[in-house]
Amino acid sequence: MSAPVFSTLGCRLNAYETEAMREMAAAAGLSGAVVVNTCAVTAEAVRKARQEIRRLSRENPGVPVIVTGCAAQTEPETFAAMPEVTKVIGNHEKMQPDTWASLRAPDLIGETEKVVVDDIMSVRETAGHLIDGFGRHRAYVQVQNGCDHRCTFCIIPFGRGNSRSVPAGVVIEQIKRLVDRGFNEVVLTGVDLTSWGADLPGTPRLGDLVMRILRLVPDLPRLRISSIDSIEADENLMLAIATEPRLMPHLHLSLQAGDDMVLKRMKRRHLRDDAIAFCEEARRLRPDMIFGADIIAGFPTETEAMFDNSLKLVNDCGLTFLHVFPYSARKGTPAARMPAVAGPAIRDRAARLRAAGDAALRAHLQAQVGRTHRVLTEGPRLGRTEQFAEVTFASDQPEGALMTLTITGHDGHRLTV
Repeated sequence: MSAPVFSTLGCRLNAYETEAMREMAAAAGLSGAVVVNTCAVTAEAVRKARQEIRRLSRENPGVPVIVTGCAAQTEPETFAAMPEVTKVIGNHEKMQPDTWASLRAPDLIGETEKVVVDDIMSVRETAGHLIDGFGRHRAYVQVQNGCDHRCTFCIIPFGRGNSRSVPAGVVIEQIKRLVDRGFNEVVLTGVDLTSWGADLPGTPRLGDLVMRILRLVPDLPRLRISSIDSIEADENLMLAIATEPRLMPHLHLSLQAGDDMVLKRMKRRHLRDDAIAFCEEARRLRPDMIFGADIIAGFPTETEAMFDNSLKLVNDCGLTFLHVFPYSARKGTPAARMPAVAGPAIRDRAARLRAAGDAALRAHLQAQVGRTHRVLTEGPRLGRTEQFAEVTFASDQPEGALMTLTITGHDGHRLTV
């Protein structure tokens, strides 16, 4: 029978975990199945998961459909009720080799228990499923999972559980293996990355991990960290930004809003001025630092004046890469019970934020024309600068290589050489 068909929705961590599941399924000998790794970040994400399940079931008639991921964890009954679904497994269970061994056909079809989803809050460890990267250019290393915070709009802690960290020694050994395999860039990833270490002996911080990696893996050309909560940036992380050229000058910030009242109602731990101060300090330490950010449009109770503060944050923080989320109520979260903003206003505000983000990106790209950049090739005609801007090539290039190139132009979205 054929190898399982895997489909990933949502974040980069989900993509990483799909590759780990693919390895475990292959080792277990699972074949002839469809596996959908779902996202729960918005109600729209759950709708798309149901849509994907129906599509894959139509395209693979008679094949068992296994549903996992955050949406499966937070609302297993929704997916168990779908006639297309054979099995629903939780976020912890999906990362256990024994789970995949038990799913081998024909065992899967004859299994009587449709839902295998335990209490994610009882899980105390993570990353027994470390994989040696995926793709041929950039490797992702999960160093943390779960979240201890309870932002009023977010369901993810209930899908991922409490924060758990991978010990530094385990992370470093994996990165050494990745470098030995020829990877030129490693990205540290997690659900709440800046909480790394709080559950480990001595309570180290993310900056400690970054400095240890760079010291103990001297042959690693590029280290990148994914989304962080800027209010939790520690002293050693700022030191790494200032002194370590192998730490890439691109940070994606979990900002969510630019108005203090909205931030308070979101139960965020920073204020507008904190975000601006962090960006100014990071850019002072590393003048070529570029920022991305998540911002929610139309959070409940958000007035036009409050939204304007979020819109102004694009310039006040100097944001370049914007991820805009029109607010979508998630059942079970405190924000879902707050007075809602009208749908047309949410869509209008999201469009205005995206337009501001597009303008900021174009300005950044224009400023790079004529400059020389170190580019990591991601495909024959595509690469990224250290600042994470995409670059297109006029001719085919070897994938996974580091090249020094002079930028000749841009198309509004990508640089060109």
